[in-house]
Amino acid sequence: MSRRLILIVDDQSELRKLIRMTLEPLDCDLHEAVSGLDALAKVRALHPAVVILDVMLPGGIDGYQVCQAIKSDPKTQQTRVIMVTARGQKADIEEGGRVMADCYLVKPFSPMQLVREVDKY
Repeated sequence: MSRRLILIVDDQSELRKLIRMTLEPLDCDLHEAVSGLDALAKVRALHPAVVILDVMLPGGIDGYQVCQAIKSDPKTQQTRVIMVTARGQKADIEEGGRVMADCYLVKPFSPMQLVREVDKY
């Protein structure tokens, strides 16, 4: 059986490193993207099982738009999207639901909670 491929999307290298270190024990193939456009290109090329996605991204496309693009494309709509963001207001969380995010974690998040969410898929 092939290893799960996970794409980590965040413009902050420290947070990508933290997420990578958190998920390494899961024996996954981990890839990274730093912008919304980069994320969409990698989702289309790599077909990850899970995308861990920040909301605030450089490059003109935010995480909500990335999630909506993933979920509206028949080729990628089964990809599990876990939003990990500092945006924790009620309207932000509702927007995550509107774009069909599978999970919405607010920073600072529990690494164990992230592992549990990734392990669901």
